[in-house]
Amino acid sequence: MEKKRLGFWEIWNMSFGFLGIQFGFALQLGNTSRIFQTLDADVEKLAIYTIAAPVTGLIVQPIIGYLSDRTWHPRWGRRRPYFLIGALLATVSLVLMPNSPTLYMAIGMLWVMDTAFNVSMEPFRAFVGDKLPASQRTAGYAMQSFFIGIGAVVAYMLPYIFSNWLNISNTAPEGEIPPSVKYSFYIGAIAFLAAVSWTVFKTKEYPPVNMEDFKKERASTAGVLNFLKETGTSIFKMPRTMIQLAAVQFFAWFALFAMWIYTTPTVAQNVFHSTDPLTKEFQDGGDWVGLCFAVYSGVAALAAFMLPWLASMTSRRKTHMMCLLAGALGLFALHFITNQYALWIAMVGIGIAWSSILSMPYAILIGSLPEKKLGFYVGVFNFFIVIPQIIAAGILGFLLKKFFNTDPSFAMIIGAVSFVISALLCLFIKEKSERLMETEPANSNSTSVKKF
Repeated sequence: MEKKRLGFWEIWNMSFGFLGIQFGFALQLGNTSRIFQTLDADVEKLAIYTIAAPVTGLIVQPIIGYLSDRTWHPRWGRRRPYFLIGALLATVSLVLMPNSPTLYMAIGMLWVMDTAFNVSMEPFRAFVGDKLPASQRTAGYAMQSFFIGIGAVVAYMLPYIFSNWLNISNTAPEGEIPPSVKYSFYIGAIAFLAAVSWTVFKTKEYPPVNMEDFKKERASTAGVLNFLKETGTSIFKMPRTMIQLAAVQFFAWFALFAMWIYTTPTVAQNVFHSTDPLTKEFQDGGDWVGLCFAVYSGVAALAAFMLPWLASMTSRRKTHMMCLLAGALGLFALHFITNQYALWIAMVGIGIAWSSILSMPYAILIGSLPEKKLGFYVGVFNFFIVIPQIIAAGILGFLLKKFFNTDPSFAMIIGAVSFVISALLCLFIKEKSERLMETEPANSNSTSVKKF
């Protein structure tokens, strides 16, 4: 079926839900280490305690992708039911997480929260492939990157805003999460549900081209055994482009995991001169990391507008390579910086890399996938996001303790090297079209936008 070109506001509406999803992810990424350390977690165990994020992604996303490919409801469509179910679960978990009385309850809530996030997030990637023609997919993923950046900016800043602008305490008695963090999570719960609901109720989906064939195929492939069989078969039959992208993704996400887990203790130690989570200095460091992460997210949102143009001037793989190298410079700088404002310079490079990581691999990937398996293959592609994080969770603490005297700032060096490897692997990507396809005729029934 030939897909019509969508107008700017149509792409806006279908991507808006990602603002809420990233609101939740940003609160988690910016505050989980802080919450765990407040509840008496050891620094060298932080990575393994946060393994919930990659493991739930590994399990949940392929299942949701498989199910959403086989879902159709006359009112709710294919992907939108999963958007809404995940949002409802995420709202509850965001309220409960900062009220955890013990470390192990907080770890358990992280598992629930990540499961909910993944239920909502996975279908959004396939949604672009469902709705947009090939010539607009880079613009679609760039719009998602924009909303991811905007949502993250606000979410990362919330603890700082509450404690520094609204005079809400960022410290609490031993074993309790500071009020500034709690209120941030409550706001996040509202934002998640509201943004996802906007996309659910403001967009429509294309029905299957042949409903009878769709029903027959769905019936013949239902069940756990069929899912496991298709998963195994599809992994060994991945398109060549997907295999090449998998290697790029592996090292990029290894680097990101190292940054997310160890930036708070790094900044608290090197800039605010505290390793004790009960001190105001440490919590000030946590607030500042939130502000820094807001900076890189804001840069990512702005860079999202430049990526389609840059890719049209060069290619998507070269654009991605340059952005990853910028991220490597940013992480490398984090190891050495001792001035809190200088941290923002490093965040510029990281933000450029983050914007590209959220869009370019998917823009390259979708064109190589069979249309009727978009959701499933996007879920499988997530393996190469979560497996490196699982490996990082298992070895980063050991490496820091064994070779770097448990100095968390050396995780930034490890991440920088991983970004460089990822960038170099971009040179081996072969995609169907190195240039963006901008020549597809606009449908006369839609608002035409040549470029985003």
